[in-house]
Amino acid sequence: MRALIDRSHSRARARRLTVVAVLCGAVVAAAPVPATAEETAPAAAAPTVRCSITDPRLAELSGLVVVGEQMLALNDGGDQVTVHGLDGGCAVVDVQTTPVDPFDPEDLAVGPHGAVWIADTGDNNGERSTVALHVLRPGGGSALYRLTYPDGAHDAEALLMAPDGTPYLVTKEVLGSSGVYRPAGPLVDGGTVGTERVGTVNVTLTGTPGGPVGRAGQLMITGGAVAGDGSAIALRTYTDAYVWSLAGSDVPGALAGEPVRVALPESPQGEAISFTEDGGGLVVASEGLPSDVTVVPLPASAAAPTATPSGEPAPAFADLVESQASPIAAALLAAVIATVVVGVGGLLRRRS
Repeated sequence: MRALIDRSHSRARARRLTVVAVLCGAVVAAAPVPATAEETAPAAAAPTVRCSITDPRLAELSGLVVVGEQMLALNDGGDQVTVHGLDGGCAVVDVQTTPVDPFDPEDLAVGPHGAVWIADTGDNNGERSTVALHVLRPGGGSALYRLTYPDGAHDAEALLMAPDGTPYLVTKEVLGSSGVYRPAGPLVDGGTVGTERVGTVNVTLTGTPGGPVGRAGQLMITGGAVAGDGSAIALRTYTDAYVWSLAGSDVPGALAGEPVRVALPESPQGEAISFTEDGGGLVVASEGLPSDVTVVPLPASAAAPTATPSGEPAPAFADLVESQASPIAAALLAAVIATVVVGVGGLLRRRS
């Protein structure tokens, strides 16, 4: 039964993206393009394709973490929480699951001591009363933490795991102003904890092509990553990546600064992002098969570390996969798009 529900959600999601693309694309195209506030990265080396994912179990790739020469990958959907281990050629070499039936997994990260965190936080229709973080521990064992937002439901596709083990969720907003949330208290396995909003990330139209929803995709945050040495944070949209320097574990403080923007190679529905093992580049991929896993080198201004590594050795891959515009124009644009999204969401819910 849940599999049928998941497929229904996927179909509703596809319809919603298509309609929003048509309607919002027309509005955005007619509006003036606001100037970008962030620094645009100078030209770096050209992106290179590392390998291509062809396994049908990863047709909706939404999360990716580089671990040495291998990767961990997360598919969007399914009736179990599943993490796939990939070798350097993008072949699936290990699959780990939990018995929990997720709602909509969207991103993953590696936390302290090698634990793998999965953000079950997707909510296209804004209907969830709680979201969830699933944790797979090296050597076996898992945990389930449920969270609530203080200001109503949100769709979130980006997970940032601070070096001190604090998870941060970044929402996906059609207007480009995303909220940053973290747990307001200690997480409780099997229990529910509230979150607090600790920041806002604003992105603007960039002109970079890609994604399933036209120019609106330049505003929607679809994935996040933290460098392995804790020196930088990255968030991506369907078209661009934004990189901030990180000092210690002050994720809100980092996101309050100006990022370096990196245009990403055009892809049909780019949601996955990771730093390379050395932090000198980004690794990105898209939903759809085949999906190229592409390494995008960072310019020196974005890649230079600003924090001292924690000294904790990086977990081995085998451990990780071991079993178990003007103010007026902007206001008008916001009002029109908000009206369209609310109307389309209501229509799709009535039809489902």
